[in-house]
Amino acid sequence: KREFCFTLNGDIYLRYKSFSNQDEFKKELKTVNPFKIDVGAVYNIKPKDHKSFKSGSFTAVEREVVFDIDMTDYDEVRYCCSEAKICSDCWVFMKIAVRIIDEALRHDFGFSNLLWVYSGRRGVHCWVADESARKLTNSGRGAIADYLSLVIGGDQQSKKVTLPGVPHPSIKRSVNTIARYFEELMIDSQDFLGTEEKCQKVLGMLPPKTIQDDLKDWVSSNHDSKTKWNKLKGTWSTYAGKRKLFNKDNAIYEVVLQLCYPRLDVNVTKGLNHLLKSPFSVHPKTGRVCVPFLAKDVDTFDPFIVPTLKEVITEVDNWSGDPKVLDYAKTSLKSSIDMFKSFAKKCRMEDSEENKENKMDW
Repeated sequence: KREFCFTLNGDIYLRYKSFSNQDEFKKELKTVNPFKIDVGAVYNIKPKDHKSFKSGSFTAVEREVVFDIDMTDYDEVRYCCSEAKICSDCWVFMKIAVRIIDEALRHDFGFSNLLWVYSGRRGVHCWVADESARKLTNSGRGAIADYLSLVIGGDQQSKKVTLPGVPHPSIKRSVNTIARYFEELMIDSQDFLGTEEKCQKVLGMLPPKTIQDDLKDWVSSNHDSKTKWNKLKGTWSTYAGKRKLFNKDNAIYEVVLQLCYPRLDVNVTKGLNHLLKSPFSVHPKTGRVCVPFLAKDVDTFDPFIVPTLKEVITEVDNWSGDPKVLDYAKTSLKSSIDMFKSFAKKCRMEDSEENKENKMDW
């Protein structure tokens, strides 16, 4: 009862496909030959038969809580690349996003079955497969998305993060995570205070009518980003100290968070029946396989060496070992597929245990 969506050349979408078994799925793949596969929700009836039932009787009953983080949403704060382009410098934004979201989902919500997947081009996806997550309504999913959304506002809004009087522990945890990467990312790679325009943008992230006038000369100075950042922090500290501001660090936190905090596509998370690209599908633009990875290994995960479909085929063709070995085990995808198998096994085991508990006669 799980929906699959096949996308054909020309952006032709074949929605509400469902399959009874692996062989049926494999046969359809070979027949249709889609260039993209998306996964949807589990429904109360088989999606392929939904037109046989009266309107309103076809409803989604569960699906993983999913997150989609795309590098293009960082274009206003990254200066090395833009749009679909990425490099090792701006990929650090994704490292921060994975660490912050993973920690929040585990520590703040108690989820444990998280699958992180490289999107194949410029972002990452997260699938939360705990049964308690899969059963959430749209409002429950929306509550999680809202909890994890701090950078709020359109292109014309300069200040997009405003913290409450006492920041939640999760916000302080996020700031600490960002601090591990901030100098490497924003100072060394992005040179985020390297021009007057960049400086003005950062001043706009501070509370209005505070230290902006004190930093007029700072904006046009020829100092490097590190020196300017230290000057800004020092000027704010002096300003806040004189006025004995409560939670005087909030303003600097707000700047740091607006620059580096994860930017979620909240609509993907909120919708129970929203589609998301399947793990191990092939990105139609890059040819790279959408491989899973562990959040704890995000610092060493390199999207630029993820194999393409062409490379995988070559690895199979060039295999000279045991001919009985399955094709996937002949390729650089083996570790990724083994990781996915372990994840799926863990989910099945936990589901089985929960079902046993639910059936116990107390």
